[in-house]
Amino acid sequence: MTATSRDAGSVARQVRGYLDGHPVVADAIRLGIGNYSAIARRIAAELGQPRTEAIIAACRRYPRGRGESYREAGVRRVLRKSRIETRTKVAAITLNQGVDVLTRLGDVVEELLDENSLCRVIQVSRGTVVIVDEESVLRVTQQLRGPQVLGVRKRLVELAVTSPESIEETPGLLTLLTGVLSAQGINIVEALSCYTDTIFLLDEGDLNAAMGVLTQTLA
Repeated sequence: MTATSRDAGSVARQVRGYLDGHPVVADAIRLGIGNYSAIARRIAAELGQPRTEAIIAACRRYPRGRGESYREAGVRRVLRKSRIETRTKVAAITLNQGVDVLTRLGDVVEELLDENSLCRVIQVSRGTVVIVDEESVLRVTQQLRGPQVLGVRKRLVELAVTSPESIEETPGLLTLLTGVLSAQGINIVEALSCYTDTIFLLDEGDLNAAMGVLTQTLA
């Protein structure tokens, strides 16, 4: 075996190891929607491997897993029946953990829902995240004690991919969507998948890029 062949084999092993450990990127490649050059640059930077052409070649040869064709077909069926909805001027309020926080939120959450305004309450391990329209931020924070509000992040947009009910029996869709956004360098502030909706909260500056890549993915 020549030195060139050994080097190529080493790059291929490094790339395979990287993709095995980053399923989001691997799925984007498997589904043919990843930008090989962009993915190769990212891998090159993270691995300290300058041979981007060899990395691209290794990405193209990355094997499909067992049953991958079946899963890909199911994901594509769901995507063809999905649609994208957007909402601008969204805010995420991060609150402390505690029963008192939820009690204080009760009235304002009920009011917002009655008004058909955006209001999502998500409990996480260290507290609660409330997603509302920017104009509703003050209404929420006024119901709380100062120390209970850990932070408010504004100038966000919400992208919701609404799919048929078959999404609940179709593995891989969330992984695919997060992968295509990540491949474009788009930071996902929050992600939520419930019933037929896959929801992403992004910085408003990423809206056009996210819409472009998601629209292409759903086509």
